[in-house]
Amino acid sequence: MLPQLPSIAHVPDFAAELNEQQLAAVTTEARFSLVIAGAGSGKTRTLTYRVAWLLAHGVPGWRVLLLTFTNKAAREMLERVRKLVGPEAGDIWGGTFHSIANRILRRHAPLLGYRPGFSIMDTDDQKALIRNLVKKHIGKQSKTSPFPKGDTLLSLLSLAVNTMRPPEQTLREDFPQLLKHEDTILKIIADYTSRKREANTMDFDDLLANLHLLLEKHSEVRELYSRRFLHVLVDEYQDTNALQDRIIKQLCTGESTGLMAVGDDAQSIYSWRGAQVDHIFEFTKNFPGADVFKIETNYRSVPAILDISNAAIARNERRYVKTLRPARPPGNELPTVVPAPDNHTEAQFVAHTIRQLLDSGMKGREIAVLYRAHFHCLDVQMELTRQHIPFRITSGLRFFEQAHVKDVIAYLRLLANPYDEMAFRRIAAMLPRVGEASGSKMWQTWTQALKKHETECPDEPVRDFGGLMLPAVKVPPAAQASWSSFLATMSSLRPADHELTPAEMISRVLLDTEAYFTVHYENYEERLEDIEQLSRSMSDTESLDDFLAQVALLSEADRDHVEGNDDCVTLSTIHQAKGLEWKVVFIIFLGEGMFPHSRTIYSSDPREMEEETRLFYVAVTRAQDLLFLSYPRYNGHNPDSHFCPPSQFLTSLPPELYELGEA
Repeated sequence: MLPQLPSIAHVPDFAAELNEQQLAAVTTEARFSLVIAGAGSGKTRTLTYRVAWLLAHGVPGWRVLLLTFTNKAAREMLERVRKLVGPEAGDIWGGTFHSIANRILRRHAPLLGYRPGFSIMDTDDQKALIRNLVKKHIGKQSKTSPFPKGDTLLSLLSLAVNTMRPPEQTLREDFPQLLKHEDTILKIIADYTSRKREANTMDFDDLLANLHLLLEKHSEVRELYSRRFLHVLVDEYQDTNALQDRIIKQLCTGESTGLMAVGDDAQSIYSWRGAQVDHIFEFTKNFPGADVFKIETNYRSVPAILDISNAAIARNERRYVKTLRPARPPGNELPTVVPAPDNHTEAQFVAHTIRQLLDSGMKGREIAVLYRAHFHCLDVQMELTRQHIPFRITSGLRFFEQAHVKDVIAYLRLLANPYDEMAFRRIAAMLPRVGEASGSKMWQTWTQALKKHETECPDEPVRDFGGLMLPAVKVPPAAQASWSSFLATMSSLRPADHELTPAEMISRVLLDTEAYFTVHYENYEERLEDIEQLSRSMSDTESLDDFLAQVALLSEADRDHVEGNDDCVTLSTIHQAKGLEWKVVFIIFLGEGMFPHSRTIYSSDPREMEEETRLFYVAVTRAQDLLFLSYPRYNGHNPDSHFCPPSQFLTSLPPELYELGEA
């Protein structure tokens, strides 16, 4: 046992303030230790008490390094340590990986060829630079097909850096839809890298990459910091990517440097952004002699919810076996599984149940609706709006505010009102090589052609857009093919022999916009699913005017009421909900092929289903008191509705763990 440091303002009563498992982890004298902290088990408490224990037993604060993933987590932990032990906590090196990297690079970046006082590019800076480089390189070519947006290129480069793979490999493995632009993309990335260096700037990914390079190339710097830090502590270890893992190992090369990694393999759900769950599984291999501690007492959820979560994660063979045990007494209700006839009825059930909860005195901020993909919440958004229940979306924009949804709706707006300038300009901006100036010229000739048609056929809506607009509207040569395709699609939306429903129109527009989405949006598959769901959700709407009126009203309804209201129901993807908790949680669209996703079901890599299972586990463990699990038997109303059998996550649950409800 290390000697107690007398100058500590306050020494906590560790044995009295921690449970048995927490105490074992906090007071370990093992050089390397892995703490598997189950959901709701007091992970942050364990980590902060570990820091306090080190300070209370003779370790100076400046010899402790605490690495977190968010600034909020770092501030919260350091503040807790200060409350526990007093001002000694002020000397701790605590912060995100990026902030610590910046702190070290400020002292040593000249060793990598940077001038003193390098700048850090924010996201807007990155976007501006990459946008200029795209114009520079594409401007030299006669491109007739859309080129990826700068955001997509930045995502590709970021993934390459954080997974420590060359950009060409990342392009091939993660962005195959962009391979036809490979040469140009790689030139832009190379130019982007050199321009940053010339400007003596780094982006956020450079901070980590350059810290790794500094420690790799300069042994004297690596030895300086590995000697300085006697104890390195890492939060959310299951979320580390290849670059972060390498940095941790470099900082722990000192003969006496200790490492405590705290995390939960069952909550590793970010592989799509480079996180590698293997780091937590291989910890004892990478750090021989390491002790593994498990913290299993859950302070968040009632026992019935923990029974569901334990049963859910037991599906995974590759895991640290643990059982969440409740600290709370039993509740009054079992979790409820609700099969709904269709997606509309599921949304009505959710909204109706939320209304009952609110009327009973529960606060909106105590309720969350969670989902696998953003499009799953479309019907719930619409139903909550109709019932005047305020909500906020933490997983992104409201459905109809999303760019790709506005792209598709612009076609329908222009069909209903060919003089809708904003809709026209939105579509024109999607064409290759059409900027603001050429778009303005196109709009002028478009309206002239419309007025001519009105004079000749005053009571006849435009049906043959190609015949009317091809000779009238001039577009850049690179845009001609896309323009012709757009006009053909517009003509197909108003056939002479019958009227299409809005759902049928959306399906046809999707055929014309799919190629654009593929290269302009990094998560294009999810965007396409959004549009497909929009078509299904509107399958019972017959009139185009009614559809557009619903979209407009739902986009704006209750906006003033929601702004500044901290008592809103939360709508969130599960990925965004990790680390949060609510008294009542609804998990929706639990249909096979929806959650788990169809591509996971048919994947040859079993690790994908393992992660999907962990995602379900994370969702379940967000609930404190009540849990509702629902799915639509059919997605849509028409005869072509997509049949949704219940998710395997539901069918694999022992029936005694839940009760069936009705929608």
